[in-house]
Amino acid sequence: MAGNGKIRSDVKPGLEVDIVLKQDQRTGKLTRGIVKDLLTNSPQHPHGIKVRLQDGQVGRVQNIITNGTM
Repeated sequence: MAGNGKIRSDVKPGLEVDIVLKQDQRTGKLTRGIVKDLLTNSPQHPHGIKVRLQDGQVGRVQNIITNGTM
């Protein structure tokens, strides 16, 4: 089940997600990638859980594309 990326327990390394990069927050442009690390420690965040993608880009999760069990 895909989620919206605001709850930390929904976001795990290896998931395919859409994130918004810091420089794209004004435009809302999304970047798709695979989660490498979770950077937000709180259980939830109103703007999305901050993650680092496998390619090194950092942003807040807006959409979870896969749940890792497919």
